[in-house]
Amino acid sequence: MTSAHIVIDRVNHLYRPAHGRPVLALEDVSLSIRRQEFVALLGPSGCGKSTLLYLMGGFLPIETGRILIDDKPAGPPGPDRGIVFQHFALFPWKTVRGNVLYGLERQGIARDEREQRAQSFIDMVGLSGFEDSYPSQLSGGMKQRAAIARTLAIDPGILLMDEPFGALDAQTRHLMQSELRNIWQRTRKTVVFVTHDVQEAVFLADRIAVMSARPGRIKTIVDNPVDRNDPNVFKTKAFVDKVDEVWDLVREEAVKAQGARVPRGS
Repeated sequence: MTSAHIVIDRVNHLYRPAHGRPVLALEDVSLSIRRQEFVALLGPSGCGKSTLLYLMGGFLPIETGRILIDDKPAGPPGPDRGIVFQHFALFPWKTVRGNVLYGLERQGIARDEREQRAQSFIDMVGLSGFEDSYPSQLSGGMKQRAAIARTLAIDPGILLMDEPFGALDAQTRHLMQSELRNIWQRTRKTVVFVTHDVQEAVFLADRIAVMSARPGRIKTIVDNPVDRNDPNVFKTKAFVDKVDEVWDLVREEAVKAQGARVPRGS
């Protein structure tokens, strides 16, 4: 299993709509993400969280500043970076096995090896017995498990996740959060996880990068020493206090994004 180190250095990005003036989406963003670290990007809607993730993935051009992957400039999308979207992005005409095999086939990996690797990741995400099922036959949580298995199978150094559980119901979302932590502990990928959910960020991440209202900047980086392996972690004082700490930071930016002021004493 591979992992990678990411350096984001003074990145700016303009969003250019089809009509109207360009909008400064990101301004002077700098962030260093260590190898095997799980970092959450958290902030109000429209602050540029997903834009920053797509810049890391090579899906958008870097206009000013730089992004380095293991000390080399991040190029176009490649197998060194895997991405998991909110809406699964599975091929509907392929089975679970076919979806997971797709990237391995593109890499030219020998048939026996790719079959073995695909099965190992299908097993890892708990989809044993559903190898021949099509996406239309799966629940939302199962589709996201398949998407994660497909991404992990190509062994990227970095796993980029754009609100991957945002479209799931609350119960499935909590189950998938726990599953993702288990997978991360086994694979030790470098993970960058975009979310608007403070509890989700505190449960999953080693550090939480709180972004400001547009134009998005890194407002602060919160270390997260909470013991997330505690089966009762959500009830612990440390977890509740950390959620409150991070929420206060996010709330201030959310209010700014709405053009209002934070009332005193609130």
